[in-house]
Amino acid sequence: MPNTSTSHSSLLEKTIERFLFHSQYEKNLSEKTLKAYSTDLGQFADFMMNQRNICHLPAISAEDLKQYVKSLSGFQPKTMKRKMATLKAMLNFIEMEDDDFINPMRKLKINIKVPFLLPSVMDSMEVASILTTLYREKNACSSKTEYRYQEIVRNIAVVELLFGTGIRVSELCALHLSSVNLHNGFIKVYGKGGKERVIQICQDAILEALHEYQRLCLPSSPQNTFFFINRLGHNLSSQSVRIMIKKLALKSGILKPVTPHTFRHTFATLLLEEGVDIKYIQTILGHSSLATTQIYTHVSATKQKIILQDFHPRKRLKIFLGKSDN
Repeated sequence: MPNTSTSHSSLLEKTIERFLFHSQYEKNLSEKTLKAYSTDLGQFADFMMNQRNICHLPAISAEDLKQYVKSLSGFQPKTMKRKMATLKAMLNFIEMEDDDFINPMRKLKINIKVPFLLPSVMDSMEVASILTTLYREKNACSSKTEYRYQEIVRNIAVVELLFGTGIRVSELCALHLSSVNLHNGFIKVYGKGGKERVIQICQDAILEALHEYQRLCLPSSPQNTFFFINRLGHNLSSQSVRIMIKKLALKSGILKPVTPHTFRHTFATLLLEEGVDIKYIQTILGHSSLATTQIYTHVSATKQKIILQDFHPRKRLKIFLGKSDN
């Protein structure tokens, strides 16, 4: 059978473009998600055209999808699962738009086992150690006018807000000036799918850090509207925050990997350990499904085991037996 990709490849490509357009402008998915979708579907199209000689979506069968899954075997299970979820989202979209389209994935059972990994969290002492490092750097900085001082003030505001609200680093970097209301103590965050949520800031230390950053580091007539900016006045990037936190954790004597997302995990886990209802935590984190939030119950179960092993009162009880029992 001849390869017809030259004459028909645009059919599959146009289908992918239509789905990506829908994802961007109708579902308001993030740039990161759109990039992953584009990569995954581009790889899918390449496989179908070059390995299966198929260039039109309706021609794809369940067997073709099975072969595509096999072609992904070199990837990590989590990546494989993401790629198949991307494909499923597109096929479901086409199925909704075209009554005549027969979704081949409905005839396929795919079971990709992803190892269950507990999220990495810090204890309260480790968080305190990181904040102590930052505040000591600030106090040791000789000049309050030099950029280094402003950088430390900004880093304090970043870390205080990450730990204080549990927001994603992408959400932090996307904060606009209009989304931060320090007078009334709240921020507006736009999470996955463009969903807005309001998070209250009730701790004075966090508000003070944000106030100082705003006063010292934000120009009166900003060139852009982002709240967190770099030395050039452009919005702070997620990668810059990751690098800063990695260095900061090492300075603080924390050897395990610490990322911005570690603060999100830690925020949720410590709230759960304090007895906060998991549904409230779900709302604050912006999880659409409670199942996503419930991963933190596993972390708390691990913590619970440590507590009961080390601090259970039974451990300190001494049983005195009579002489005949010695």
